[in-house]
Amino acid sequence: MAETASPQSPAFESPVVRSYPAGPEGDLTLTDASATAKWLVRASPDGPTAARMGTAFGSSSLAPSGALVLGSRPGEWIIVGTPGEVAAAVADLDGLDSEEFMTALDWTHSRAMFRVAGAEATRMLEKVCGIDWSDHMTPDGAVLSASVALATCDLARNDRGEVRSYLIFCDRSFGQYLFDALIDAGGEFGLAVRAG
Repeated sequence: MAETASPQSPAFESPVVRSYPAGPEGDLTLTDASATAKWLVRASPDGPTAARMGTAFGSSSLAPSGALVLGSRPGEWIIVGTPGEVAAAVADLDGLDSEEFMTALDWTHSRAMFRVAGAEATRMLEKVCGIDWSDHMTPDGAVLSASVALATCDLARNDRGEVRSYLIFCDRSFGQYLFDALIDAGGEFGLAVRAG
């Protein structure tokens, strides 16, 4: 039986409430992307929903709607994109199999999401996270969970063209803390902040 929450969301308020100087344009950037639509889908890891998602645990792919689908855990996917892209990806799952229990929850307001991009992104993340960021361990499209500055996070490598880029998700309550910890980690690399 499919169970989905309403696609209507109230006005979004970022968990990052402090103001930051824009800083000079640099190679390394930190962007508050928390307003991006984010949905969590849970279902059997080997059922029809998993087949329709088409994204294995630990990897990511684009849905036909253009939404980014992250295989965050066995039987669990995070769908990210514009509200229309995410709504279309979730609607595509409706009615797959009335015998399979599947949930789809709007995470937009409950999860912070930040993007770290630039050639120094891995050096910055190495200061706050014990993951091997080399290309053979975390290639473009890799999805994982880890502690970032002692906050439990989901991470995805999501390069933009030739620019190395990472998405970092955490509970909303840790958003401001984690954003500030990332700013501190990136300071020595000339980090430019894009908040709000």
